[in-house]
Amino acid sequence: MKNDTICALATANGMGAIGIIRISGDEAFSIVNRVFKGDDLEKVSSHTIHYGFIKDVDEVIDEVMVSVFHAPKTFTTEDSVEISFHGSPHIAKRILEVLIKNGARMAKAGEFSLRAFMHGRIDLSQAESIADLIASENEASRKVALNQLKGGISQEISLLRSDLLNFTSLIELELDFSEEDVEFADRTALLHLLNKIELKLKSLIDSFQYGNALKNGTAVAIMGKPNAGKSTLLNALLKEERAIVSNIAGTTRDTIEEVLHIKGHAFRLIDTAGLRDTVDEIEAIGVQKAREKVAQAEVLVYLADIGTQDFSEDFNMLKSLLREGLKLIICLTKTDKEQHLVFDSIEESFRKAIQYSFDLIKISVLENSNIQVLKDELSSYVEQLKSETSNVVITNQRHFEALQKSLEAVVRVKEAVDAAITTELLAYELRNAIEALGEISGEFTNDEILGNIFSKFCIGK
Repeated sequence: MKNDTICALATANGMGAIGIIRISGDEAFSIVNRVFKGDDLEKVSSHTIHYGFIKDVDEVIDEVMVSVFHAPKTFTTEDSVEISFHGSPHIAKRILEVLIKNGARMAKAGEFSLRAFMHGRIDLSQAESIADLIASENEASRKVALNQLKGGISQEISLLRSDLLNFTSLIELELDFSEEDVEFADRTALLHLLNKIELKLKSLIDSFQYGNALKNGTAVAIMGKPNAGKSTLLNALLKEERAIVSNIAGTTRDTIEEVLHIKGHAFRLIDTAGLRDTVDEIEAIGVQKAREKVAQAEVLVYLADIGTQDFSEDFNMLKSLLREGLKLIICLTKTDKEQHLVFDSIEESFRKAIQYSFDLIKISVLENSNIQVLKDELSSYVEQLKSETSNVVITNQRHFEALQKSLEAVVRVKEAVDAAITTELLAYELRNAIEALGEISGEFTNDEILGNIFSKFCIGK
């Protein structure tokens, strides 16, 4: 119910120094007044804090501070109250129970943000950025989410839609004078605008790979033959003994995944079972899982033991793993043991054998040689994904799909103008393009999409 007054715990579950419960709705002040012993909240000024006690009839539940916010200058644009209490889960439960007993109801997941969206306080892309900001795990993803919350993508889309709307209104006007065969919209100017919009949409779409890397981290599969040094390298990158290291080949049977932060970027490192043909059933399952992880990774760090006299097995394994778009870094390991080898000839043999672009790094974990070079190469890979033509970065899969849909609609409008089709069909294609752009900000959406988006939010947000 839109007029219900809702309440929820706004801080994380569990014990802490302070917990906060949020209440929002038309009856927020009167409901809290019934359980609060202190100032009359219906008479105090907005954005003020008041000391008192929360009571259940005559029983004091906790000593609290209550913050009061008058509509419309609140997150939901409704009257809102925040109760700060001693951070016990039991106290939180008791306060919520007494609020519900006095007329409030528990908020659904994301309902505070949903109300902010429904009341025009934020658009849909900003609402989604709130969830991204809460979930951000590194500096880069925090900055991108904050830029989205401040309306980064919304402003870009709004400008594009505004220009299209101006032309659409002229096309619609032509329909009103169809019997007089007049043309109000300059088709040449329209094509110029469509070309500009097409370039902008392509730039935003291209930024998604970079945005996805910032938001979800870059998946890096560490692979190679058994005993090539995969687990040793993982431990060196993480600076902890995360994986078991042994001289016995095939020690790693399952994948091990850890997150490494380099220069503000997150990398999901995946240490895998050594690649080889094996009769060991468990090890064979590990090898198959390793191949599956490479298929999902953006970067493959392939380790080749420098002491190997014949790299033909490495060549064959690499060729079976490579695919278009995969970033390949080949690390020659244990270089401290083989100083006499000619590295250039080894690199040339890999290039001839696999016919695929890669970066070669000679590393020695024992001597901590070139570990930082590998980290720099990973960081550089992410930075190279950054678009040079747009300051806005797309991190949301729904936005990416809506932008692709928008681009397809714009291309159809261009084709319609080139083909000089009827004004009615041109107006139809223009409306489709405008609607596709509007899906990003939520100007055109449906209840199913909204339900799917906000169901993934925290209860108190």
